[in-house]
Amino acid sequence: MKVEIQSKKENVLQDRTEVQFRVDHDGEPTPTRDSLRSKLAELMNVQKERVVVDNLHTEFGKGSSAGYSKIYKSVDAIKFRESKHQQVRHGLMEKPKKERKAKAAKPAAPEKKAGTEEKKPAADEKKAAVAEKK
Repeated sequence: MKVEIQSKKENVLQDRTEVQFRVDHDGEPTPTRDSLRSKLAELMNVQKERVVVDNLHTEFGKGSSAGYSKIYKSVDAIKFRESKHQQVRHGLMEKPKKERKAKAAKPAAPEKKAGTEEKKPAADEKKAAVAEKK
């Protein structure tokens, strides 16, 4: 695996250096984030913990990839600026475990006893009851 830095840009407001790089990995699978972090840290002379690999795009059919990474001035800056999922990917934070809510119990329906149903009046009985009221 050969890593070549294409461009570096100092971002003073975000306390980081933004690096675009190219990786040649002929005959090998796409490199992992961890191996890229190690290689970029070695090339830039910084600690591995301060490097965040943002994205990596492998070119189809070729043994090369292009990527973008951020090298922060401190680990605290990473924790302040990077999203939680990026921190989880780079081992700076544990993935929060979601607890499922228990399903709400349905209210119990009243028990029905056989043979105790109210009978509905027939249509003729309804007409007779209306006629009596008049």
